[in-house]
Amino acid sequence: MDIPEIEIAELESRLAAGSLLLDVREDDEWATAHIDGATHVALATIPDRLSELSSDTPIYVICARGARSARAVEFLRHEKIEAINVAGGMMAWLDAKKPSISGRA
Repeated sequence: MDIPEIEIAELESRLAAGSLLLDVREDDEWATAHIDGATHVALATIPDRLSELSSDTPIYVICARGARSARAVEFLRHEKIEAINVAGGMMAWLDAKKPSISGRA
């Protein structure tokens, strides 16, 4: 399965337009830094929380570097949810000096 991806620059404009961002990292990673407005659902819990993720619009999925989010995108697309991987993940976001917040929501 081809995994569709979006670059950080394009993600920023999509988020400004109100798109959903799903962060699939672990709790400690989320607490260290995450994108304001993102929804946190750790990768291992996605099957149990699938009903919370159904959407009529694309879901952009992020992890630390892109591997876990790619697996999440593959699973979500198999479940007929339009999901798109964020290339480079949070590391690319932070490297680009984009804003983030810390702490548990």
